[in-house]
Amino acid sequence: MVGMENVVRSTRVTLEMIKWEHSIFALPFALTGAVLAAGGWPSARVLLWIVVCMVGARSAAMAFNRLVDSEIDAVNPRTAMRALPKGELSRGFVLSFTVLASCVFLLGAAMLNRLTLELAPVALVVVLAYSYMKRVTRWSHLVLGLALGIAPAAAWIAVRGTLAARVLLLTAIVILWVGGFDVLYACQDFEHDRKAGLNSVPQAFGLEGAFWIARAMHLGTAALLFVLLHAFGLGAIALVGMVVVLVLLGYEHAIVSPHDLRRMNAAFFTLNGVISVVFFVAVAGDVLWRR
Repeated sequence: MVGMENVVRSTRVTLEMIKWEHSIFALPFALTGAVLAAGGWPSARVLLWIVVCMVGARSAAMAFNRLVDSEIDAVNPRTAMRALPKGELSRGFVLSFTVLASCVFLLGAAMLNRLTLELAPVALVVVLAYSYMKRVTRWSHLVLGLALGIAPAAAWIAVRGTLAARVLLLTAIVILWVGGFDVLYACQDFEHDRKAGLNSVPQAFGLEGAFWIARAMHLGTAALLFVLLHAFGLGAIALVGMVVVLVLLGYEHAIVSPHDLRRMNAAFFTLNGVISVVFFVAVAGDVLWRR
């Protein structure tokens, strides 16, 4: 009984550690890919297994990231209170959780179609490999973007069993969007990354340079949003949604600066969650309205 209580407690702490509720960042883009592929709502069965895959992949990626970065987190004032550095979880438990979540992801892929299963290991390698990127490249932010950006393409494959070039526009949008806000978020660790010898855009270009690079990435996002409208023949509802997304992106940049990072959590968690939901609702609403 005591052993079971420990497992339950450790599972709860792990879910808190990986912030599973922040799956909202990527899930709406996966659902957007699914709706575009189906020209409406996919079947309930396909939607269910897409969600299972998303939750499994993200849970595995986040748990693995906390495991790989535990020693780095322990000496970073911003992250020292995370569960692994504090000793609230064992490395063995987090590794077991990562393996279990990976198996859930692979099971979900297997329940969709043959191509999703064949490509699932590749996707898993991408989302897990991100955890090592800050050790080897300043552009790890774009690798994080890729880890999330493959979601809409994967959802397209889940619905159709094939991949179309135009859905890769959505992947590119997510790469630049996520890369941009991750560059901003990394500004909080500017001094720590420099001392620890870790790579990041802020560490390489300074805070001012990092903000300009993030702005450039989000301008690229804006341009691709309108290309996406044309590629899929989307109409007024989607256009209004894209405008709202751009306003929110602009506001995100307005509330933080290289000299004032105090509202970074609001920009990172709250606004980006809203952006992804607005984007999905606009595209799905447009597709369903014109169906």
